Parts: sequence; structure tokens; C-alpha cells
Amino acid sequence: MTPQPHPQAGAAVKAADRAHVFHSWSAQELIDPLAVAGAEGSYFWDYEGKRYLDFASGLVYTNIGYQHPKVVAAIQEQAAKMTTFAPAFAIEARSEAARLIAERTPGDLDKIFFTNAGADAVEHAVRMARLHTGRPKVLSAYRSYHGGTQQAINLTGDPRRWASDSGTAGAVHFWAPFLYRSRFYAETEEQECARALEHLETTIAFEGPGTIAAIILETIPGTAGIMTPPAGYLAGVREICDKYGIVFVLDEVMAGFGRTGTWFAADLYDVVPDLMTFAKGVNSGYVPLGGVAISARIAETFAERPYPGGLTYSGHPLACAAAVATINVMTEEGIVEHAARLGTDVVGPALRELAERHPSVGEVRGTGMFWALELVRNRETREPLVPYNATGQDATAMSAFAAAAKTHGVWPFVNMNRTHVVPPCNISEAELKEGLAVLDTALSVADEYTE
Repeated sequence: MTPQPHPQAGAAVKAADRAHVFHSWSAQELIDPLAVAGAEGSYFWDYEGKRYLDFASGLVYTNIGYQHPKVVAAIQEQAAKMTTFAPAFAIEARSEAARLIAERTPGDLDKIFFTNAGADAVEHAVRMARLHTGRPKVLSAYRSYHGGTQQAINLTGDPRRWASDSGTAGAVHFWAPFLYRSRFYAETEEQECARALEHLETTIAFEGPGTIAAIILETIPGTAGIMTPPAGYLAGVREICDKYGIVFVLDEVMAGFGRTGTWFAADLYDVVPDLMTFAKGVNSGYVPLGGVAISARIAETFAERPYPGGLTYSGHPLACAAAVATINVMTEEGIVEHAARLGTDVVGPALRELAERHPSVGEVRGTGMFWALELVRNRETREPLVPYNATGQDATAMSAFAAAAKTHGVWPFVNMNRTHVVPPCNISEAELKEGLAVLDTALSVADEYTE
């Protein structure tokens, strides 16, 4: 579709937004939201007719791009047949979505509890773990994000937690492995893995193993920086959980459904958790949907004991119909395999080449359509390009980088000192190369702030 300029319509949309919409994670008077007129495939456009290649996939959820005709048709067909129905009943779209998801989850994660999004999936996974074990505490990593609801934000390991952290949520944080900024003085991935596991087990010992219900980890942390875990780490966490009777929860809200070039990131590490949360890519965000995939052992706890939790819109028919269509599209069109190939053959080599040319790039890491560039002021010292949790003038370098990308028609996903490369998983190779070329230009702006 060729975007047509409609500046007056855009002005009206913008005026209504500024008058009435309260935006998340924002100081309301300091933001200037772009008015979006439409979207299709890997692109969206504004009311001036300018197109942007979406290198953020919305908020890392449009895994099959915008307006895929088969998913749009499935939503329309479901709306004509049954727009909504209460969650206590067996509904075709809900049953089929659960079946398709369970077929793709690792191990025996064969029961699916549907939620509206990733944050409430985390809330329910934690509740299930606590009820299963009878224990109160949950361990989670620094450099993590698990959602904006009360328990999920307390489990989050980045600064968004601070304003809501009451210190009474039963959340205990620990350091997960990240060799580039190691907290363990490690020099190799093997050392980082071993020392991170030792640190986790020591934390458990001092907190009291009998008080810990669960350990929750993003299989590959997303917003925090796409830090792929070293070989053996997740398997080691699995062993520690088994040793102490702790429920192992993997958060695949961002990494799941093809983002890593596999159906789930857990497939890359041959690890099976007790509970797995998902959302976002399950239906490309077309209708809000999330959930918890539950192992047989945890499900058995609630076989004859009621689970004390639910949602009015759990397994909403429109959302589930979108999930069925999305999973089928991903299978029929080989989107997971496509993401894996582009990650290996195009994105990885291109980003490593950019790193050689641009002094602002400290590290490249990722897999599939799930990549990050760590931006630095000094490669030798690894000083971040901007201070931790920088805002205002302190964040000038990252703001300039993001502005340069947008000026040249690419919408980046920028967080702290990182830019993520997370386009739709079915992006074409030509579109991908177009975006990477713009990233090259924008990094030249970041280079101006290096020493």
C-alpha cells in the first residue's frame, strides 16, 4: 500500500491523544507521540505519508508483521461466528489454540492457562508455583523485565521496578551471567557460567531453600539487552531447582514463537521448565493474549484442588482465533526457519561488520531475529555510551542515534545503551538489508560521542 498524506487527520488524532491518552512509562508533558495512519508487513506510516521500517516489531510482538491477510480473515470469521464467550466453557478457537501451543512447547508443558498478556501470565505462574510448593519467595535476575503488574514489576530487575518496589513482594534478585559486563570477574563463557551458578546456589543457601517457591528467568533476556546465556547455564539452573524442590519458570513472552529462530528459546538450550509464560508473538499482537504452559507435575496439584485464579477474558475467542491463524501461518510459510536463516546468514554477519567499523559498538549478540548492539563511549574501558538509566541531557547520545535512524526511515528499539534489531520474523532479506544500511548511518552519529 502506498501511504497518502492526510495531515489534517493526523493533527486531529494527535490533538485527541494529547488531550486524553495517558501513556505508559512516560512523563506526560515531555513526550511527542507519532500519529500513525497505517501499517502493513514490516512497515508503518504517519499522516504525512512517511514510511518507517519497523525494527522494533511494535514492542517485539509483530512476529509475522502487520495486517497478515490470513490472520485478519481469521479474526473476521471468528467475530462473525462468536465474538466472545465466558472462559468456563469449551470453545473451538480456545481449544485449538491450546492444542497448537502445547504441540510446540518443550517437554510435557501440555496444559495451557490463557491470560490477557505477558505480565499477568507471570503473575499466575508465580501464584501456581507458590501454591504448588507452599513457599513464599521467588528469585529473579537483575537485568530482566517481567511486566508492569504488581508482582511482575517487583520481579523485574531494571529501574522500572524502583518506584513500585515495596520490599514486601517476596522477590529476591541475583546476578545472571553476562560476560561482557561480568559481575564475577570471569574471562571466559565457561567461567561466567560456573560462577553464576555458584552465585545462584549461594543465594539460595542464604535465603533458605525451603522458603523459595520459584526461580524465574527470561530464557534470553529481551528488553534488558538480549544476553544469550552461556552453554550449560539454563541446564545448571534446572539441576539446582530439582535439587531444592524449586519450580523453574521460563519467561518466553518476548523470545517465544519464532523470535529466536526456534519456536521457543528453550529449544536452543535443550531445557524444559516447570512453567513457561508466553504472549506477544503467539498471535503477533493482533488481539491481546498471553498464557502459562504448565507441566504435568504442576497441573496435578490442581487436579482436585481448585486453582484460585482466573480472568474474565481468559482465552478470548478473537484472540485465540488469531493465535490459531498465526501459528498456522508461521508453520505454512516457514517463518521460524526463515528467522533462523536470516539471523545466521544476514543479521549476524552484518552486525559484526558494523562493529568493526563503528567505535560506538562494544558488543554484538543475538540469534534469529533477536539481536542487540551494546553501545559504548570507549571500547577499551567498555564505558557505556550514556550512564545507567540516563534521562534528559544525560541520554543525548542515544537520543541522537535514535533520531538519526528515524530520520532515515527506520524505527529502532532503543533501551539504555543498546539498540535492538528485532524486525518481524518474516521480513524480506531486501527489507532487512535496507534497515541495516540505515543502522550503519545512525551508528556514525553515535560514533561522534565516543572517546
